[in-house]
Amino acid sequence: MSKNRLLVLICEPFQWIQMLCKELNTSFVLGVVTVYGFNQGFSGSLFRVVSDYYWKDVQKIQPSTVQLYVGFYYIPWIMKPVWGLLTDIFTVKGYHRRPYFVISGILGVVSALSVALVNVQFMPAFMALICLIGVTASMAIADVTIDACIAKNSIQMPSLASDMQSLCGFCTSVGALIGFSSSGMFVHQLGAKGALGLLALAPILLIMLGFFIYESRSSRPSNQKATTEKVVGAMNGMYKTIKYPQVWKPSLYMHLSLALSISTHEGQFYWYTDPKAGPAFSQEFVGMIYAIGAVASIAGVLIYHKLLKDYYSFRKLLFFAQLLYGFSGMLDLTFVLRWNLKLGIPDYFFVIFEECVSRIVNRLRWMPMIVLSTKLCPLGIEGTFFALLMCIDSLGQLSSKWSGGLVLHLFHVTRSDFTNLWLVMVIKNALRFSTLALIFLVPKADQYEVLVPPDLLKGENLMNSEEEEETIQLVAMNEKMEAMEGSSLRER
Repeated sequence: MSKNRLLVLICEPFQWIQMLCKELNTSFVLGVVTVYGFNQGFSGSLFRVVSDYYWKDVQKIQPSTVQLYVGFYYIPWIMKPVWGLLTDIFTVKGYHRRPYFVISGILGVVSALSVALVNVQFMPAFMALICLIGVTASMAIADVTIDACIAKNSIQMPSLASDMQSLCGFCTSVGALIGFSSSGMFVHQLGAKGALGLLALAPILLIMLGFFIYESRSSRPSNQKATTEKVVGAMNGMYKTIKYPQVWKPSLYMHLSLALSISTHEGQFYWYTDPKAGPAFSQEFVGMIYAIGAVASIAGVLIYHKLLKDYYSFRKLLFFAQLLYGFSGMLDLTFVLRWNLKLGIPDYFFVIFEECVSRIVNRLRWMPMIVLSTKLCPLGIEGTFFALLMCIDSLGQLSSKWSGGLVLHLFHVTRSDFTNLWLVMVIKNALRFSTLALIFLVPKADQYEVLVPPDLLKGENLMNSEEEEETIQLVAMNEKMEAMEGSSLRER
């Protein structure tokens, strides 16, 4: 009996993936794996660790200044509505998506190799920041297309909205596990500059994706007047939707919950690696901490998928997730004050425990927010509006980084002085708990309920009517040939 149960547990994830491929199309699932797993998961996690060491060891920047720099990483994500409009409206030789995958890949390759190969004497901090922003821009542009597909599928099949987010979270976490596990080794063996060159691998996959992705070519000539009308229609549709109370209230909550959760990551990272004031963790162990955290993140996805998504409303789930988020912050305070040593808990064990708890709670807090965001998108501009919601969230994360850097600066937390770091932790945790007062902005609806009326934008001049809508798919080469042959027969 135990063997049968074990076999069922092993087969269940594969059966779930098979179900998603059947219901959502295998091409869609492969697209999620490529963008979320390789581009955001692996490359994003490697970027996080390597860039921290680059600013600390190569450029020798103060932690509060690094917090300011890291905030600029979010600018390409804030511009997601712009990328969405470009890919939805402006074609290149009749193609909406393929050229933008290629452009994003080239941007990522050039940016990563520039900061990795140019000598630091000829690469001032400002130029290095521009290159690293280019890397994040590559990720953001590639992310837009998949996000649009997810939003549209969530509207058409609301019962699978949570499953799609679980798939995204799982792919991101697995990719992050691989990236974090290898990041410390890469930094140790290649140095921070050399490891940054590895960030060119994921953009190369995006370039290949741009050449092999199947997309039906638009035969209609571009019309400047029609394009302008579509842009105006999309802008009016977004304005009309954001005024809807069921949309602006939860959007405001998500923005404020992210903005008030100030980030002090750079101050803690410098403290982690300091040989005098902190525990002096090695490069390999720092990567291993994040890798174990990625495993915990996968556990958070499984907890949400198996135990929470079918049984709790958005408001109840986000309330308890935020409450746990506040309590988990007390572990940071305990570690900085070294109370763990007084309790007889070694630094290595405690930091792994703290990272696991934080990652699980973060995932439980983030997953329902993303599902809620997909529920707020109206038909017709689902891709662009989802990008707008992600832009609002990115603004919250930008505020979190910059306000955290300001607090680190005001309390004089530097490369060598961590005396007041514990006070920064106290402020951070107090702000986390204060967000609970805003929970009334979140709807009480279940996660399967429709929040936005399907006919909300009826009569608007939207960018993609049913007659003009084009299907983007990642298909096998034989399917592509069949489609081309079918098109040729129709032309005859």
